[in-house]
Amino acid sequence: MFENFMAWIDKRLPVTEAWNKHVGQYPAPKNFNFWYFFGSLAMLVLVNQIVTGIWLTMNYEPSGDGAFASVEYIMRDVDYGWLLRYMHSTGASAFFIVVYLHMFRGLMYGSYQKPRELLWIFGMLIFLVLMAEAFMGYLLPWGNMSYWGAQVIISLFGAIPVIGDDLTTWIRGDYVISGATLNRFFALHVIALPLVLVVLVFLHILALHEVGSNNPEGTDIKKPKGSIPESEQSPFKYHESYTKKYDIVDAVPFHPYYSVKDIMGVVGFLLLFCWVMFFAPEGGGYFLEAPNFEPANALKTPEHIVPVWYFGPFYTILRVIPDKLLGMLGMFAAIGMLFALPWFDRGTVRSIRYRSKWHLLNLTQFAICFVILGILGTMPASDLANLIGRIATLGYFGFFIALWFYSKNEDTKPVPERMS
Repeated sequence: MFENFMAWIDKRLPVTEAWNKHVGQYPAPKNFNFWYFFGSLAMLVLVNQIVTGIWLTMNYEPSGDGAFASVEYIMRDVDYGWLLRYMHSTGASAFFIVVYLHMFRGLMYGSYQKPRELLWIFGMLIFLVLMAEAFMGYLLPWGNMSYWGAQVIISLFGAIPVIGDDLTTWIRGDYVISGATLNRFFALHVIALPLVLVVLVFLHILALHEVGSNNPEGTDIKKPKGSIPESEQSPFKYHESYTKKYDIVDAVPFHPYYSVKDIMGVVGFLLLFCWVMFFAPEGGGYFLEAPNFEPANALKTPEHIVPVWYFGPFYTILRVIPDKLLGMLGMFAAIGMLFALPWFDRGTVRSIRYRSKWHLLNLTQFAICFVILGILGTMPASDLANLIGRIATLGYFGFFIALWFYSKNEDTKPVPERMS
């Protein structure tokens, strides 16, 4: 009966065809390691955020008078409301953790290089929309830090010549941050941006399955048709779309090999996630800040206005540049550089395993500078912090500049034709 039912479905919607192409018979490199967990974990957290967000909106009131009280109502009176709220707030930080690690894996193994430039661009668009989504959601609890953090960030647009003041008024929907701002941020956070995010994730996966997954060796598993003896080709059956033009080598079907492996990663992730959610939901003040347990108050400024930790690196770049307009341009340039990474790297070797020591050093200092910028972004400003922040900012941008110069004639190791 099930086979007959699926045959009836497939004649009207190619469910089995799509499953085989993108999951069941999708050829995945056989040497995926720990770093390849984070793509599937990002999908898991995205689903968590959407589902818990839907349930939270059922009891949330997007108004200046009722927002903070409705969050308190969810926490205290709604059955398991505290659990939904903590799943959502912890999930926001978990989302950025897995996305940052997913991006770093792409940097290590050159997953942005030809022919995966568009795949990288879609990934960066997801990152950009995710930051906008997080910023909009940050205001919704209508706590005091949410209020003043939004005030600082939105006021930055006032530094834009000619249109700055009008633009900030348009973003706020009022001359000050008010219920009108909260209402439009709620609409963007709940409806508009999640739709864009889901579409971009869909395009990201389509682009991935068109060019194929990269791997720690940086070698291709799809070879030109007829270039590999049949005895050396993968013994598994793959979808026609992959075997029509290519010989598949050094690959295994995504299901069941990596679907089972990803389940192991999910179990490990959920153990950490649940520990934080049940025993440390505030994350030491980094996930939920103490001032956000007070209602928004335009007459009471928090002692230190700092963003949530995942905005820290870019906020530090903004803060350490003395000029307001230049600081904003520097912050957006830091993100723009990541978009342009496939064109800064002019090398042909992908994996860090076979690239020069200069590239290893450059990537290491980039990661260190990024962490330092993130730490400084959650700390109060001081002369010493600004000095360290400027040095780390130079290291951040220096990564891309240095990469452009040395990657063209980089002294690399020989890349093996086949995986070991």
